[in-house]
Amino acid sequence: MTPTFDKIHLKFKLNANNYTAEELKEVAYSLVKEGAPYEKVMGDFLMDWLDAKDYINVRTSGSTGQPKLMKVSKQAMVNSSIATGDYFKMEPGQTALLCLPTHYIAGKMMLVRAMVLGLELDFVDPTTQPVFDYGKTYDFCAMIPIQLKNTVKYIHNIKTLIIGGAAISKSLEASIEGLKTKIYATYGMTETVSHVAVRRMNGKQKMDYFKVFPKVTISQDDRGCLIIDAPKVTSERLITNDVVKLHSASEFELIGRIDNMINSGGVKLFPEQIEAKLADQIKERFFIASEPDPDLGEKLILIVESDENTLKASSLKGLDKLEIPKEVYALPKFKETATGKIQRKETLKLLKTDAQ
Repeated sequence: MTPTFDKIHLKFKLNANNYTAEELKEVAYSLVKEGAPYEKVMGDFLMDWLDAKDYINVRTSGSTGQPKLMKVSKQAMVNSSIATGDYFKMEPGQTALLCLPTHYIAGKMMLVRAMVLGLELDFVDPTTQPVFDYGKTYDFCAMIPIQLKNTVKYIHNIKTLIIGGAAISKSLEASIEGLKTKIYATYGMTETVSHVAVRRMNGKQKMDYFKVFPKVTISQDDRGCLIIDAPKVTSERLITNDVVKLHSASEFELIGRIDNMINSGGVKLFPEQIEAKLADQIKERFFIASEPDPDLGEKLILIVESDENTLKASSLKGLDKLEIPKEVYALPKFKETATGKIQRKETLKLLKTDAQ
């Protein structure tokens, strides 16, 4: 029988304490009234989860546009938790670590998984370098790439770690190759209630492509963008803006965002592919974009997060002729979401402001 959102698993623990639903409401109220800022957000979510409504409002990250509120079914979140639990063979009483902010779906889902699957969940301040009990064994944890980068020396006692929220550089992936922790990149969004596909990034079971969960089907539209059918988490067929290459009925390779695609002289260029080639060459944060050009229509540009522009496009290696940026710009601070993802369009507006 499928668990329902109004039940708390008997083995659920939060920072080593068992709670009934009523007791958890009191904890949530206390977090809202007396907790640190990140605890207040967690308390607000728990109070929403434990009320009589069958949905919650979730804010999207805003990495590809303005953040917006979405109404998400609580039962869909339960179903997503079960799918994750089944895939990673999670059992009641296992330990989990929450170090993500609960403003957004990824952090909220860690709490829901714990309540639904009966996990013993510890939560810590969700900084970019989270501090947790490095000597304690955790069965499961979720992080964003910058957290993994900053704590890679301390994750040896985490058995399974999922990474999402932003692209993972080749250098970061190389740094985890020999770790015993099973580390997976995830694919998902608020609309799919967290991830619907994963890619093992290290070890003997390392995967080249994302593989969708059971009962999730994928296809492409005429733009080459991914279409997701995941009836357990959303009743609607989800047409994404992610250009992909399908390698099987259940496996896909991410090429880039259709809304980031640059048409330069009739050639379609995807910034994400060029950025992957440059990831190990540029120490600062950066991204590829475009600006109008009378001959090419759009010309490729490189924006680097730096106080001064010292980078020359001619020094960049491994790029095809058409992938070499025509201009390099520096900005002292990029616009970003609360989870650290670069807001490309908003950052480009800063570039135009600086030029005036």
